[in-house]
Order: sequence, then structure tokens, then C-alpha cells
Amino acid sequence: MKFALFAAATALGLSMSVAPIAYAGDADTSEAARIAHGGQLYDKWWKTLKVSEPTGTHTAYPADAAKSGSATWRCKECHGWDYIGAEGRYSSGSHFTGIPGIQSMAGGDTTEIAAAIRGEPHNLGPDMINDSALADLALFVSKGQFDVVSFLDEGKSTGDPVLGKAAYQTVCAGCHGLDGRKITEMPPMGELAGNAPEMMHKIMNGQPTETMPAMRIFGPQLAADIVAYVATLPK
Repeated sequence: MKFALFAAATALGLSMSVAPIAYAGDADTSEAARIAHGGQLYDKWWKTLKVSEPTGTHTAYPADAAKSGSATWRCKECHGWDYIGAEGRYSSGSHFTGIPGIQSMAGGDTTEIAAAIRGEPHNLGPDMINDSALADLALFVSKGQFDVVSFLDEGKSTGDPVLGKAAYQTVCAGCHGLDGRKITEMPPMGELAGNAPEMMHKIMNGQPTETMPAMRIFGPQLAADIVAYVATLPK
């Protein structure tokens, strides 16, 4: 079954790599595409929506935490790439805030989730995230989360690097290169794999405004496999 998925992933990657995920306000947009769009909003909503970058530090961001400015407006900055906030990778270090994750909202009512994002303490008004995009972000919170930790061991992916190699070389290498160093404006992929939760999130949902395909429909196991292989590439 997995090998059949690789062939499909290749075809999907080629078709989706033409442009970033479109703004998902169309009634014909699939739920998977909307969730992936929401995942990109969770990553960096202003870049995804091509709106003004927020200025100043978010009022809900702890005064004794390490970040400041627009970084504090990213959902992931408080709730983590693993979606469990202070219980996960951000339990210490420069990203620590003590703020819990969003796992309690998994499977929740999207209308209630959207209202929570609009209201205190988030205060993300329609001048920042419009209603249609907000619906996609709420959908991601409700249906797009997965148990990242179950794919990790001491912070490293437990995926199968052999299967990951096939996926990476057919879907990802066209942009990133076989050695992961083709894009010189970013660190080598082998180095970035050190943050497995972030890479898994981006494999599943894509990179805001970039042509990177979202592989969400193939599930987190394939994402974990790719990360396991990428970790073997040059740093």
C-alpha cells in the first residue's frame, strides 16, 4: 500500500508544486486542502495571507519569555510545532512560554475554536485573519493535529529512512536537491531535520507562500519517514 502511495505522491507533488496552496475560500476546496491552508496559517498567518506583518509583541506573550515582535504572533510560537506547547519541545529553551498546547481542542467545534481565536487572549481580528481564513485555521486545530510525539524518540524521527528516501527523491529533491543543499538561501535539509516536529508540520501542510507541496493526505507516517531520511543528509 505504501509503495502505491509513493507513485500517487509523486504525481500530486508535481501538480501541487506549480503554486502555493490557494486561498481556501472556494466552496469546492477539499477539506484536506483547507486543513493544510490552516496549517500554514498556524505557521505564519500574515505571510500565508500576504497581509501586513504585525508590529510589537503580542499582549498575551509572557514578559519574561525570550521572543519579541512579530514572532510572538505566530500560533506555533506558543503552542509548538508538536501542538502540545509547554509539555513538548517548547518545555524549555528560547521558545519556552509556559503556555499549553492546542491538543485539548482536537476534534472540537470549529465555531467555538474560531471564536477563541478572535477573542481574548488571542485577539486576532478580521483585519488580521479574515473570516474565511479563520475557518480554515479553526479546521486545522480541530482536524489537522496528529500525535507528533508518537513519531519521535529522543527528538528524532522513528520513521523508516528507506521509504523516506523514495518519497524525498521523487517529491522533494526537485527543489531541495538530492543532498538537501540546492536552496542556498536556507540551511541544509540535513541540519533542519534536527527539528523533526517542525519539518513534519511543513511536510504535511507546506511552507507559506512557497511552492512546497502539502502531503497531508498521505498521513504523518510518510512525513516521519521523510524526516528520518533527511536526517541522514549532509549538514
